[in-house]
Amino acid sequence: MSQSGFDTKLVKDLARILRDTDLSEIEVENEGVRVRVARQASAGPQVVHAQVAAPAVVAAPAAPAAPAAPAAAAAAAPAALDPAKHPGAVASPMVGTVYTQPEPGAATFIKVGDSVKEGQQLFIIEAMKTMNPVPSPKAGTVTAILVHDAQPVEYGEALCVIE
Repeated sequence: MSQSGFDTKLVKDLARILRDTDLSEIEVENEGVRVRVARQASAGPQVVHAQVAAPAVVAAPAAPAAPAAPAAAAAAAPAALDPAKHPGAVASPMVGTVYTQPEPGAATFIKVGDSVKEGQQLFIIEAMKTMNPVPSPKAGTVTAILVHDAQPVEYGEALCVIE
């Protein structure tokens, strides 16, 4: 670690992970240091924000933010209400690639209009070569699916809406 508690080797390692996995963003926290590395649309990985638990804050030059809403969400929400802000929106628990079916060519886990039970698998998110199931946080009816198969997703991004 350098004097500010900031480890440039960590940033380089995270940038390499972004490049190797085609992720758009990765964030880690270790021993009071939190580092978030995000990829710009036209450039390689960059540090957008690094924070030390102590008062010191280290930040790289401001990078333009990645597009906030995916095209699918923008298309699914005309001028009405943003489905991503719906109280029944199911958020991505991590950064990765979302899959809507268990394997290529198989039926999707859910469709609009399906009734789901709490804990029922809705999606799979691949992060760092690990497949992570996304369970339904509650029982209800799927009213919107805001992502498409093999789409990169960010932490907290709305995946679907369950009412």
